[in-house]
Amino acid sequence: MRYAKSIQLAVSIATWVLTCSNVPAAQTNVAAAANFTEPAKEIAAAFKAKTGHEAILSFGASGQFYTQITQGAPFQVFLSADDARPKKLDDDGLAVPGSRFTYAIGKLVLWSKTPGVVKGEETLKAASFAKLSICNPVAAPYGAAAVEAMKALKLYETLQPKLVEGATITQAYQFVETGNAELGFVALSQLTGPETGSRWMVPQELYSPIRQDAVLLKAGADNEAAVAFIAFLNGQEARVIIQKYGYVLDGQS
Repeated sequence: MRYAKSIQLAVSIATWVLTCSNVPAAQTNVAAAANFTEPAKEIAAAFKAKTGHEAILSFGASGQFYTQITQGAPFQVFLSADDARPKKLDDDGLAVPGSRFTYAIGKLVLWSKTPGVVKGEETLKAASFAKLSICNPVAAPYGAAAVEAMKALKLYETLQPKLVEGATITQAYQFVETGNAELGFVALSQLTGPETGSRWMVPQELYSPIRQDAVLLKAGADNEAAVAFIAFLNGQEARVIIQKYGYVLDGQS
């Protein structure tokens, strides 16, 4: 595994935290990518049930969180939608060395809440729609993946005037949900309920893998809940939840 050795320290410390019954419950502030909202809530609930510790979740764009963390925002754990920003925090000396690992690999979907609208890449080529939603490609990795896919299909310049941009993947989804855009690029994790509308799983060859990395921040190095949460996220119980929401785990195809 790419980060098997790198998380050894965090896991060994957290093993004691998770098994010692006399350790009082603690809290940790977790910055989580918007695409991971629902699985993060479920993981946090399971984490609290198992350890008594509480993960206080904040959701947003990974780029915005990176900026906030570098400016001293009070987060102890960062669950990014990419692997670049956690690495930058490592390089900047703001992360605990050896704590970074890939917790999920995301999938990009073109989605409309109207049945029959999305029929694969031909829908984009026909461009018979007024608005196509994406999230900010600078701050949000799913937006960058959407732009990459459109460029791979040689359609970006044609479609650019039709783009409606949300700050996060949540807003990109809401544009479609509310009818402000006929279709949009969203995360598969947002479509795990009863299947509605129409969708196209964007082929992986059209965009770089969305490797989502987690990291324990220096501010959380002495926080028992933060250390325990990182270990729990890398454990089997959390991995089952992550897969349930359509993500691929590191090492899987």
